[in-house]
Amino acid sequence: MNMIFRWNSIGISAVVLIFGISGAASASEYVFRDLMGNTLPANRCKVQTEAESAAVDAYNIDKHAKIFCESQGYGWHVSEKKDTGKLVCEECGGADKGKYQCHVEDVVVSCKRLKPGSVGLFPGKG
Repeated sequence: MNMIFRWNSIGISAVVLIFGISGAASASEYVFRDLMGNTLPANRCKVQTEAESAAVDAYNIDKHAKIFCESQGYGWHVSEKKDTGKLVCEECGGADKGKYQCHVEDVVVSCKRLKPGSVGLFPGKG
């Protein structure tokens, strides 16, 4: 009985040691960059309430935040949205008089990417 307990404690210690080492090895460092940008207005003119709701829709803001970060190059991702910006609406002309196109200005997004060499990209390093 004592021998079984000894082997179990050695096995548990080995598992804890392996997970402890792998946890330390998987720690990654990131490079962060804050960006400010404007979303694009919809293609068609809409009634003002519809245009405003479409412009400030969470999907629209998320889509443009992703585009802002990806425009920085390969590997950049959205870390967080810091400011959703301000709504700007412009009246359409011509046949669509009385309808509006809206967009959001000054959206602030924090982007991140892995710091080169922090995850073992180079043999023997990191």
